[in-house]
Amino acid sequence: MATPEPFVTERPGGVRIVADRLGDARERAVVFLHGGGQTRRSWAKAAAAMARRGWQAVTVDFRGHGESDWSAEGDYRVVTFAEDVRDVLAQLPPRPVLVGASLGGFTSMLLAGELARGIADAVVLVDIVPNMNPSGAERIHNFMVDRMVDGFASLEEVADMIAEYNPHRPRPTDLNGLRANLRRRGDRWYWHWDPQFIDGTAARPPIEVTDPERMNTAVAAILADGVPMLLVRGQVSDLVSEDRAEEFLARFPQVEFVDVQGAGHMVAGDRNDLFASAVVDFLNRHARADGSLGSAVCADPKS
Repeated sequence: MATPEPFVTERPGGVRIVADRLGDARERAVVFLHGGGQTRRSWAKAAAAMARRGWQAVTVDFRGHGESDWSAEGDYRVVTFAEDVRDVLAQLPPRPVLVGASLGGFTSMLLAGELARGIADAVVLVDIVPNMNPSGAERIHNFMVDRMVDGFASLEEVADMIAEYNPHRPRPTDLNGLRANLRRRGDRWYWHWDPQFIDGTAARPPIEVTDPERMNTAVAAILADGVPMLLVRGQVSDLVSEDRAEEFLARFPQVEFVDVQGAGHMVAGDRNDLFASAVVDFLNRHARADGSLGSAVCADPKS
């Protein structure tokens, strides 16, 4: 597998946003945005699959996550994540494809549908809809909060906790891959994100995720601009239940849909083969002769 090339975007307030690219920097980009509590490393296999197909694959660490800086002001609003990504995109060829999982999906909605309309050529939402299932969201929150302060004595403890949370996924035999999501302090391991992001102490938390109408309005704007959109759901997801997906697709029938068998909320990690194929097929369907992507503009999407 090729080695990603890191690059850094400086944001106001001195916050450094770290990203990786695979493939030719002159090629059009597919930009992968991770979920809350994850890092850009979660997209490693998906990014490699896209780079092999001739795209420039870019993975981004959100502020407060991975190797990007934490916000001294506690600014973890979704719109701020979107502003960070907008500045990252300024270093890439115009009109990339946005692929956003969970928090990354919300960020894609606000970036392409509110903050900078026309910035993306296509949007892929990975196991996220504006009106997500509250019980699934609570389960994810509880997982992130548990052991956030106390940490872990070993990587084996981390693997055990992940296996309990994701019983459908085989427990990893090589635990070194977990290091990308953890920090070592003293003799213990801690999750690789700013606790303010999830523990309720941030001055500006990501409150937009609790405003489905704002997100639906952003989705309607993206579709009105003729931007193709795909929803990829994990078939056993508890965040985007079947009825929540059906509700979203009934509201926005222009959105294409793929249900990935055997995958939960972490779709790309659970079944990267099916996930990558679904994204590539979607992009191929919407390819134009000039290399751009597009779909029929819906003049009056439901909002």
